[in-house]
Amino acid sequence: MSLQSALERLATYRASNTRASQDIFRNGLLVLQKSSFKKLGDDGWTSLEQLALASIDVGRLDIADQCLQLIADKFPNSPRVDCLIGIRMEATEPPETALKYYADILEADSANVAIWKRRISVLRRIGKVEKAVNELVQLLDTFYTDVEGWLELADIYASCNQYDHSFQALSHVLLLTPQNPFYALQAAETAYTSEDFSLAIKMFLTVVDMTDADDSEQLLQESTPLGITVRAWFGVKLCTRRIAQNANLKSVSNTSAPKNLELLDELATERLRVAYSSSGQKGEIAQGRQEVFAWVATPLA
Repeated sequence: MSLQSALERLATYRASNTRASQDIFRNGLLVLQKSSFKKLGDDGWTSLEQLALASIDVGRLDIADQCLQLIADKFPNSPRVDCLIGIRMEATEPPETALKYYADILEADSANVAIWKRRISVLRRIGKVEKAVNELVQLLDTFYTDVEGWLELADIYASCNQYDHSFQALSHVLLLTPQNPFYALQAAETAYTSEDFSLAIKMFLTVVDMTDADDSEQLLQESTPLGITVRAWFGVKLCTRRIAQNANLKSVSNTSAPKNLELLDELATERLRVAYSSSGQKGEIAQGRQEVFAWVATPLA
């Protein structure tokens, strides 16, 4: 592999925020061996940082240490380097050692978000979930717009089966990123898991509205739901059934159940049939179509 192709591949992983550690290690090692990072300016040092993290992932701590030394020499007293050293420490040292390292840094600079997040990560990993939640709430009180922090809080609550709290955290994510259908879908599925089906179907329909390419009624019959839209229609179908089966079930969020439940069920059935009847490249989703057709054909109640 040429040096240029290795650099392009590393840049692609950075742009997509992809953690492909094995491939990043192979390509980054080529850059390190040729000392090319010194000639590339900021991109070169960013590639070296990529290699350091990938090396830790694949267990090549010798390469990680080499990268960290080069970065530390170039950027002494850098908060970013402090974070990298902490991650390297987590790989081999006891959790208490890493926690103390992070605590010392936070004592000197309480606004170091990266270090704060690493500390929370370690606390969660060693089972101190309550303390991790408390620190994460403190962080979000200070840095409200940190979407990753709210997603982490939602994930912690969900892992503890506290789905109502998880949805509350996700509601902040939706306020901060209202145009992201994936977060809306996560909120819908969380509401469904907490058995708030009226809220869940509302959120699933929001996802459909955000992702369906054809909003026109004339084009509805010709459009083919794909990807996240198909998952949202499955959610709508599931919710209509659960609401029909549990008419007296109250919504925790006091969301009213849709009045046109049968029409929504018919629409979800039609959309899923179209999705699984597609052909050509789109037909990859058509695997298992007979099972899907049998399931959607089941009467609503």
